[in-house]
Formats: sequence, C-alpha cells, structure tokens
Amino acid sequence: MYDIRKINDDVIYLGCSDRRLALFESAYPIPNGISYNSYLVLDEKTVLMDTVDKACSGQFFQNLEAALDGRNLDFLVVHHMEPDHCALLEDVISVYPEVKIVTTAKSVALIKQFFDFDIDSRVMVVKEGDTLNTGRHEFVFTMAPMVHWPEVMVSYDKTDKTVYSADAFGSFGAINGNLFDTEVDFEKDYLDEARRYYTNIVGKYGPQVQMLLKKLGALEVKAICPLHGLIIKENISKFIEKYDKWSRYEAEEKSVLIAYSSVYGGTENAVNILAGKLADRGVKGIKMYDVSHTHSSYVLSDAFKYSHIVFATTTYNNGIFETMEHLLHNIAAHNLQNRKVVLIQNGSWAPTCGGAMKTILEGLKGTEITDESVCIKSALKEEQLSELDTLADKIISSLN
Repeated sequence: MYDIRKINDDVIYLGCSDRRLALFESAYPIPNGISYNSYLVLDEKTVLMDTVDKACSGQFFQNLEAALDGRNLDFLVVHHMEPDHCALLEDVISVYPEVKIVTTAKSVALIKQFFDFDIDSRVMVVKEGDTLNTGRHEFVFTMAPMVHWPEVMVSYDKTDKTVYSADAFGSFGAINGNLFDTEVDFEKDYLDEARRYYTNIVGKYGPQVQMLLKKLGALEVKAICPLHGLIIKENISKFIEKYDKWSRYEAEEKSVLIAYSSVYGGTENAVNILAGKLADRGVKGIKMYDVSHTHSSYVLSDAFKYSHIVFATTTYNNGIFETMEHLLHNIAAHNLQNRKVVLIQNGSWAPTCGGAMKTILEGLKGTEITDESVCIKSALKEEQLSELDTLADKIISSLN
C-alpha cells in the first residue's frame, strides 16, 4: 500500500524510512533509523526529485505510481549520485522510459560508473544558473561541489520558494509521522542528530559549505527539502545560522568536552577529578565521553560544538590507546579548527602517548594545545592534584 504525503498543492513526499539499518554508510550508528527523501512536483510537467535507497524500493514505486495517478513522469532531477539517493535510477527508467534526467556533467560520469543504461540520449545537463520551467514552477540550479561529493547541486523552486538541498541540511533519524520541523521540538529532538550528520558527513568541507550559504543568502527561502530528515519551514534561519557556525568551525558552546579512554581506571579517575574542579570553578555544561564506549561520531559532533577539549588516554604499544587514536585521526580527517586543547597522558613504564596525540592535532588550523599537560604513571598521586588545579585554572583563564 502506498504511503504519500502532501507538502503543498503541487508537491508530494514519496520518501521512506529504514529503522532496521544499524550503521549508515557502514560507519555511523543510527539508533533512530534514517529517512530517504524523494519529492514529486505535479505541474504541467511532472518532476521527480531524486530516488531512494534500494532498501525502500518496493515502497517507493508504490508511492510514485500512486502520486502520478496515471500520468507519465517527465523529468527526474538527480541532485546527488550517492546510492542512497540514486539506487533506483535505472529502475525508474525501466518503468518510465521517456523520462529526461536533469543533472550535472559530473553526475553523468558517475551514472556511467554505477549503471550501464544509455544516459547520453536522455540527459539534460545543467550548470550554475540554468533553469527548468515545468508550467507553474521554475527551478533554478545551483552547483554545490563537495557538499559533500563533487557532482552535487541544489535546486530552487522560484514559485514555492523551496530549496531542494541534496544532503545539505539533512539529519540522521527516521520520519516518525511528523514530516515538518513545525511539528517537533527542533532544539530538543532534532538538532543533535542534525549536527552529528553534518559533522560526520559534510564537516570536512567547511569552505564549500560557506560558498553554498552565500548563494542561498541571496534567495527568499520558505522551505528546505533535504534528502534525509525533516522538511524545514519554521527553523530555516536558525538552521542556516548553525551551518554557518559549523562550516566556520566556530564553537557553539563555551564549555569543556572531555574525551578519554582508560584501561584500568587511572585515567578515568584523573578526568573525573578535573571535571569536578572545573565545575567548582563555575564551568557549566561539561560533557564527558569514554571513547571506548561511545562511537566516535558522537564525540566528533560535540568536538564541533564545544570550545575547549580535553583528550586523556593511556600509552598502548608505545603509542595511543586504539579507540582514542581512532577518534583523533577522525577529528583530524574532518578538519576541526579553532579549538583550545588539553592533553593528559598515562603510562605505567613509558608514557609516550601525549607526544603522539599532539602530532595528530597540531596540524589543525587555529588549534591551541596547552603546555600545562599532566602525565600520570599508572595512577594519579595526591601530590599531582595541584597539577590538576593548575590545569583547571588554565582552562578557566582561557574560557574567560
């Protein structure tokens, strides 16, 4: 049975949600599932905005058939060629052989890599500023390279003032009946997973996101329709403001994130004491993660959120304990910038992880690594409490 939702008189939501998938892109935990969004514009000409992941193929084709209600499909706009959005491209062509595919030249090359059908005879290649008129609606195409693949574009419906934003402004999480941000508590129920999606999927490409934001800034936008997550209507300016901060690598919270790994509890004890000293000095909203227990995607997300970060770990095989090493390389790979960093190392006979951590992080632009480091040998000693006091004071001074 089909499951379609009206967005307005002309636009229908055809998407679906997957609540069984454990890891998005085989990498990121999605305990609340994921949505794959596709939209159909019913005008003098019909326009399908992307397809969905193959996991939802049955539901998608029932939705598309019901929404078209006997009409032919005239255009299929491909904004992004990742398979979770284009897996059904060839199947759509099989059902609607006269459809024209509207996309970028770089997408055409990727289509030829993913599929074997004849794309050249049915493609309408568009570039920056090109338009598609379907009757009442006129779509303007804007290139968004590396947000987060090189072929990405977004489209702007001049009639409805709607941006079809590809993977920009997306979020982890299934659609649970409520399709619009006006129907949920955006800050409480949506923002954290939107941040985790942005930082892990798009976060490396801040300058490219800035270019897209400048283009969108010239438009009147009444709705954003992403390929994952809720349709944004009420929180457009708030969401764009967050994207601006994230893509500039500016912290949202002037507080402290403490990420640690601890084999036998010595390092964990030290950071718990440090956290208490910070709290006693008035620091609010401190966040702590055992990185051996929490997936790195969550820690990375909060690394983008917090201004100050403490990394504490143990020496392992003369290097960094493996879960912390994975996190640090992940943070470096996602280009985090402009943070104040404190390092705490532990080691029973040769504490060397501090230098190795510094080597990974010191290349991050605008990042300051404090000289007030603490070295634990197996377990924190009482005489070292003063070192934690000094470290806490240093952090407080930096926060202020």
